[in-house]
Amino acid sequence: MKLLIINPGGASTKIAVYEDEQEVFKASISHTAEDLKDYPHVFDQYAYRRGLIVNEVEKAGYRISEFDCFVGRGGLMRSIPGGTYTVNEQMIEDLKNAVAGEHASNLGAVIAKDLGDEYGKPSYVVDPVAVDEMMEKARISGIKDLERPSWFHALNQKAVARWVAKKYGKKYADMNMIVAHLGSGNSIVAHKNGLMVDGTGGRTNGAFSPERCGGLPTYPLIELCYSGKYTHEEMVHKISGLSGFYDYLGTKDAQEIEERISRGDEKARLVYDAYTYAVAKEICSLAAVFEGNVDCIVLTGGISHSSYVTDAVRQMTSFLAPVEVVAGEFEMTALALGALRVLRGEEESKVY
Repeated sequence: MKLLIINPGGASTKIAVYEDEQEVFKASISHTAEDLKDYPHVFDQYAYRRGLIVNEVEKAGYRISEFDCFVGRGGLMRSIPGGTYTVNEQMIEDLKNAVAGEHASNLGAVIAKDLGDEYGKPSYVVDPVAVDEMMEKARISGIKDLERPSWFHALNQKAVARWVAKKYGKKYADMNMIVAHLGSGNSIVAHKNGLMVDGTGGRTNGAFSPERCGGLPTYPLIELCYSGKYTHEEMVHKISGLSGFYDYLGTKDAQEIEERISRGDEKARLVYDAYTYAVAKEICSLAAVFEGNVDCIVLTGGISHSSYVTDAVRQMTSFLAPVEVVAGEFEMTALALGALRVLRGEEESKVY
């Protein structure tokens, strides 16, 4: 089977062609601020991005009509359980109206459905950002106006969890795992019986990351917000893109920080060690979800390429369970495999 994978991001659109599980072509189409300046809303970019995708695919020697299905990166939609979803009109309407916010990934499902409808082929999204499988008791924050959110790297989280389960000779649904996605943002999640039942994400809670603050001391945060030092917009930007490593060290680049440490920079060492410590604490806290019966801990995401980080986290957490490192991100492969499971009848597509 031949699949076209479409993954729109803020500054690029990634595409890939898969023949069954094999990636045979990939490309990343860049979008500068100048390119996007005439599109005030994400949905306004639809025709522009679709045209670039078709052109890139045909330039590579493929005909759009030859694909068996089209798979888009799931965007910000209403909360749903994980799985592979057939793109329908309700999903398109919600993405178009940005019911959960505007993001370039909202276009993935729309372009996939448009191409699929044109050529009479199915279109899917797989484990979108909106996946929410949290236990109700995990949502309680302590203030009834505030609910703990499910804001995780669902696509990569579930992809590596399935891969590790297969390595262990088990089904994903039969394992207790703690998966830590470590990248520009973190998500550290308890996977129980095939569901992401609890966890933290670096924008709202949990460990800080290269550019996000994680959980903060509440009372001092209130004082800072009302201090007059920052506007509302500046605080939002600060916690989601200008905190973490960047706020302390002026860089979001983990490799640069490790180079500083190798040259004797003690401040860099302190911040980096605080990061691995915070990650390890979050992992260990989630052992309570399983009453300590954890089958394995999985480290994934771009920063998991660093042995400095993985060795430190392993040292602090391996008393709980074996630690597996699956470094990098596997979004395109995860999108392809999710569609293939449905096309092969291994699971049913879900209805949004």
